[in-house]
Amino acid sequence: MGRMRSVLARPAGIAVVVVVVLAAVVGLYWFQPWKIWQDETVQEALPGTSAGASPSGGAAEPPSAAPSGPSASAPASPSTPPGPAKVAAGELISHEHETSGTVRLLRLPDGSYTVRLENLDTSNGPDLHVWLTDAPVKEGRAGWHVFDDGAHVSLGKLKGNKGDQNYALPAGTDPARYNSVTIWCDRFDVSFGAAQLSRV
Repeated sequence: MGRMRSVLARPAGIAVVVVVVLAAVVGLYWFQPWKIWQDETVQEALPGTSAGASPSGGAAEPPSAAPSGPSASAPASPSTPPGPAKVAAGELISHEHETSGTVRLLRLPDGSYTVRLENLDTSNGPDLHVWLTDAPVKEGRAGWHVFDDGAHVSLGKLKGNKGDQNYALPAGTDPARYNSVTIWCDRFDVSFGAAQLSRV
């Protein structure tokens, strides 16, 4: 205890303590180790679908009498709106962290595109993003760092490290230019996991 007081009494000792504390704070911010034990589960519905109109809650009106005669026509049945169409799909493989799940590239009825992650299971971490890329997916350490070498589009921050999630492609993005999806840690330039997309 006396030695510690002696160190703190000197300007050089105070400077060392300040540097150590600052390094610890920066390290905690940069690595965010507590996220390893924090799971974030997100369950989003399939995009471009609707559950249908719900009842309005009023008393049902009695059906009107159907017209008779040759001019009578059968009431038109409501048509089911088209759902999303699968354009490509692939299975996630592990890179820097154990990762599994399915990736689907969907074309929505309005012509836009969405990447959907289903049954995602990976580690949490700092600054994770979903990237659509033109890089090939390689197994092992050879595939950890290839996704920022070529063309890639960030679809936004990873919403959760588990569950089903949708990521819209920015307007004007041509999905034909890209053939893989990665869970990318932008802070350390490393892939947690990735999927090669196969066209259907």
